[in-house]
Amino acid sequence: MRKKLLTILFCVVLIVATVIPVTACAESVLTTSSREAILVAEDGKVLYEHNATEKRPIASMTKVMTLLCVYDAIDSGKATLDDDVVTSLRAASMGGSQVFLDANATYKLNNLVKSVIVCSANDSCVALAEHIDGSVEAFVDHMNAKAKELGLVATHFENCTGLPAVSQFSCAKDVAAMFVNLIKHPHYFECAKIWMEDFVHPSGRVTGMTNTNKLVRFYDGCDGGKTGYTSEAQHCLTATAKRGDTRVIAVVVGAPDSKTRFKEISEMFNYAFANYESHIYLSGGSNVGYVNVSGGKQKTADVQAEGKLYSFGKKGESNCTVEYELDSSVKAPVKKGDKVGVAKLIDATGNVIQQVDVVVSCDIEAKSWWDYVKELA
Repeated sequence: MRKKLLTILFCVVLIVATVIPVTACAESVLTTSSREAILVAEDGKVLYEHNATEKRPIASMTKVMTLLCVYDAIDSGKATLDDDVVTSLRAASMGGSQVFLDANATYKLNNLVKSVIVCSANDSCVALAEHIDGSVEAFVDHMNAKAKELGLVATHFENCTGLPAVSQFSCAKDVAAMFVNLIKHPHYFECAKIWMEDFVHPSGRVTGMTNTNKLVRFYDGCDGGKTGYTSEAQHCLTATAKRGDTRVIAVVVGAPDSKTRFKEISEMFNYAFANYESHIYLSGGSNVGYVNVSGGKQKTADVQAEGKLYSFGKKGESNCTVEYELDSSVKAPVKKGDKVGVAKLIDATGNVIQQVDVVVSCDIEAKSWWDYVKELA
């Protein structure tokens, strides 16, 4: 009997000894040899981080902010993708990664942006900065103002390229915040997915471009990113991947070699897609009903959500509902895009976690005097 009890006790101890290490491993699935790392959802929710706010040089990931400021200029009407950009000697003389711009030549802004995204062209960054703000220095002021606007915690810029500068620094958390905002621009993805392309100069000379982010070719779902390397910063990478409705962003700063940065970003992506998901409850632009129109040539107007409502969390845990607050009627004339209410995403505890405007999807003219006469006939 005593022997039997000892046998049972031994088995229990063996089971416990086996289970505890497995549980410990499950709680720390991700590890990194990079100095900093972070994994976030599309809405910025942090899924994993390691030393993510330590001030460090980030090399060419600086260009994430450069691109963000270029797109700000386009959105505000200060510049267009079709602009002609005349390159200065300063731009054409930049070292490091480049497309070898000719001085005093005219390039399309669209092509310069593409070269920054695809092959991290320093010369194109300077040309864009000078075109948009008149000088690199003024453009860098713009970059720092944007950093402040975004609430970045450990970022300061001295140039628009990421080349070494004594007081230029950022961190993984701030890079993720910048990149989350950058990928809101559809044009970015048009360029970021390019693997190889020729950059044609006005003279007819051609510079071959190859995407520095190898994951756009070798990781399923990766459709954008920005690499960086200097001896001070070591190997850096921010990238994004999407599978189904789920998009995540990952950053590593200070990886010991190029292979490691791609490996660790891939591992963070794998972890995210294995454990998390986005559930879309309402798509942007989808019809959500109608409102009555008084005094209009139509009695009702179709309305649509101006943005999407979605929840992001661990797989199988999504449990939200959509509620609408719409005007009972609107007075004609009605213009497409006029706000008539809101759609709210409510979680299981009754809290509003997201909200988007509901707008009219078409123009409706007011009735004329003759329209009223015809109704009485």
